[in-house]
Amino acid sequence: MGNGAVAFVLMFQRRRGCESEVGDFNPMECVVQGIIETQHVEALEILLLGLCGVPKEPLRIHELVLKSGPNLGAVQSDVRIICDLEPPEPCWTVRHIGGSLRGASADQISVLVRNMVESKASKNVLRFFYALGYKLDHELLRVGFAFHFQRGAQITVTVSSINKMLKLHATNEAVPVTPGMQLVEVTAPASSENYSEVVAAISSFCEHLAPLLHLSKPNIPTGVVSTAAAAAASLMCDGGGTNL
Repeated sequence: MGNGAVAFVLMFQRRRGCESEVGDFNPMECVVQGIIETQHVEALEILLLGLCGVPKEPLRIHELVLKSGPNLGAVQSDVRIICDLEPPEPCWTVRHIGGSLRGASADQISVLVRNMVESKASKNVLRFFYALGYKLDHELLRVGFAFHFQRGAQITVTVSSINKMLKLHATNEAVPVTPGMQLVEVTAPASSENYSEVVAAISSFCEHLAPLLHLSKPNIPTGVVSTAAAAAASLMCDGGGTNL
């Protein structure tokens, strides 16, 4: 069940009235990830505040990963149900991440370009996908903050601890997967016509974060950078103030 089929499911979901609000179907997204020690997150926040020029937004996301059952085809697919726990009333989103850009041009860039289908949904979306034959594979709780800003592309930077649930849906009892470390992710929506410009915008922005962390394509181990402690100490002293 590929991107087209999942998109059809989301459209069917909308027509059935499962969606409370129709979201945009972003055909592609560009993404890089890295890790940072929790003790340096405050310094990173100061740097991001100066770079982005906008206030941070709190982040508390319950993410449920569902995998398709045999009745949905021989090729297994997964769907991510995203529940934003920050608003007074939780907001739900369905996301399907497809294949990534391949070939010589993809190998030459440090940003992953991949297909992605996303749509807003209502609170009964989980029940809807269970009825289709999807099953819960695992769930996570992301807690941290995010910056959303425009710099050559609509860029989002998230800094969060990744937590696992000890009991089904027990977000209040979640524990860190990697204590003392947090995930940093930089993403931006793109299309087949403009992804080169979006890649350039993300790459340019990430250069400013290099003293604190290294960002690369997801699933490529990077580790912490040796200059992080010194860079963090400098930022804590001068309070940031860098602007793009």
